[in-house]
This record gives sequence, C-alpha cells and structure tokens, in this order.
Amino acid sequence: MLPSSIFSGNWKTGHVQGIAIDTAREYIYYSFTTVLVKSDMRGNIIGSVGGIVGHLGCLDFCDADGRVYGSLEYKQDAIGRGILDMIGSSAKLENAFYIAAFDGSKITRMDMDAERDGIMTAVYLKDVVDDFEGVGVDGVTPHRYGCSGIDGTAFGPAFGTRGGKTYLNVAYGIYADIARGDNDYQIILSYDTSDWGTYERPLKQDALHHSGPDKPHARYFVYTGNTTYGVQNLEYDGYTGNWFLAVYPGKKPAYPNHPFYIVDGSKAPVRAQLKGFPEGTEGLTLTLLEDGIPDKQSGVWGWDFPHGDTGLFALDDGRYYISHHGRTNTGLQNSTVYLYRWTGHPPAPFTLE
Repeated sequence: MLPSSIFSGNWKTGHVQGIAIDTAREYIYYSFTTVLVKSDMRGNIIGSVGGIVGHLGCLDFCDADGRVYGSLEYKQDAIGRGILDMIGSSAKLENAFYIAAFDGSKITRMDMDAERDGIMTAVYLKDVVDDFEGVGVDGVTPHRYGCSGIDGTAFGPAFGTRGGKTYLNVAYGIYADIARGDNDYQIILSYDTSDWGTYERPLKQDALHHSGPDKPHARYFVYTGNTTYGVQNLEYDGYTGNWFLAVYPGKKPAYPNHPFYIVDGSKAPVRAQLKGFPEGTEGLTLTLLEDGIPDKQSGVWGWDFPHGDTGLFALDDGRYYISHHGRTNTGLQNSTVYLYRWTGHPPAPFTLE
C-alpha cells in the first residue's frame, strides 16, 4: 500500500528541486539544492548529504545499479552566486556541469559530507560547458541556445521505442529571454552510461575534474517556445511510454507558455530545420504528444498542470508521486509529495489518488 502523501520535513536550504524513489527498498530521495535527503516512505528521515556548493537539481533512481543520479551545476551567474551566498561560501568556482551519482546505501545518518564520506561521484559534461560559454546565432548574445546549464534528468529507452537499451537523458536549463529567437527549444542530451565507469571520479569542489565523455550519444530538440530556466523535471513514464517535461512557464506572447509538456515517446526523432536558426541549421527533433491543449498559432501542445517542476516520479503503473513545495513562516523549505493517477484528460493529465 503506497501512502497518499509523504512529508519531507523542514530544511534550511534552497527549495526542493527533484525527487527519486527506490521502489524496491522503499526509500524516497529529495534534492534541496545543496542537500540530498533520504527518508522512508512514511516520512522518517534516514539521513542527509551536504557539503555541496553547487546546484543539485532533478533526480532519478537507477534500478540497474541502485544509485541516485542528479544534475549538478557550478556556474558564475546569478543562480550560482546566489547559492554561494545562501550557504555562506566564498568559493571561486569555474563553470562546470556534471551528472552526480549517490550511493544511497551509504546514506545512514544526518549531515554526511558528499566529498569526505565517499558517497558521491560525478561525470563531467563537456558539451554543456561549451554551450553555456558559447554564443547565440548572432555571434554576440551569450549562451548558445540560451543554455543556462542542466536540470531535468531521467533514465529511459531510446525515443521512438518502448524497451531495449536504457539511456540517461539530461535536459538543458534555458534562460528566459524574449528578445532572442534561438532559445525556443528544450534541449535534451542523451548518454549511454554503460561505459561511465571509466569517467566517474569523486568530486573535489576546490579542484573540479574534467573526466567525462567527449560528446553525448545524441542531442535532441523539443519545440515548446522559450521557458524560464528550461526543463526543471524530466521523467520517462513506462505506463504511457511518453516523456514528461515540467517547466517554469515562459513569457513570449507568441507561445501558450504551459507549465507541462509531454513528448510522444512512440515517435522517432526527425532531423529538421531548427526554427529561429539560419537556413541549413538542422537538429534531431522530438514530437510533442498531440493531446492536451493545442495552440494553433505556434503548433505547440501542452498541459496546464501546475506541479511537477519541483519533483516528479513515475511508478510506471499509471501512478505518480509529484512534489508540492512549501515554505514555513521562518523560511524553512519542504515538500509534500502526493500520489496521483493518470487520466490523460485536459487541461491536466493527472488527478489525486
């Protein structure tokens, strides 16, 4: 019997960024920006991992190796500097982006340290650094594709299939900017992690390593219109075979600016001209599910589901745990995770269980 809700407890951190669930051992993990929290499914806290001076974002649990994976950013922008200010750190960090892997079996007490307690390893993502430090199509505007880093993280099959080899997909954060036209896609990098044992290293945050693959298995583009910081939570749903994208809505008036999109997992990627880019600029594009709320002007389909941007986990049986973030009057952060069921009815495809 799954609980209808789980409370994370209150934490003196940034807000909750993502959740992951070990269904076999019945543990839930929360990312609170700079702290990873582990609890049982009744909400009893098992332990926590701190000592992170970057932005730990969306999480996913890998059943194959029993570890928690999450996007991890170190960057010199308003977000990165804000995190350092929040935790009172004077660290001077380069721009660096990783997938972090946590050994959940080692998280057994409060206030463990990601470095000193040997819990976390990381793989460097060179492509993300290149795009974050690159420029737009005009050759001047900072950040290629509007890349602000990474956030959404999820394991799943290749797009267009329901089984077979599993890949780790990582979605870009995209800066909100209504003045440029080359930031209207969500970007997903897909990685084959079967050889990542050769890249994984413990992360020393005062000397960040650059051990990682030269390039991803594939790069995909999803046309939604510009959003505010891109895909906050990415999740593959084995029940529908689709991919969920929870975002902070964008502000461009030419788009519907929904908080939730669904990629049709049955449609294989198609190489096509990218909108807003010079003629001849092509990419592998993914197809939004033609369901929910259509927008005739842009051709974008979406959903008005207001949750999921701070945590979303598919149980692959038509049920989902979805985070509702909260904050106390004293500024402590928390999450209540509610059990939802799939309906597929617009404007929102879920209902509380």
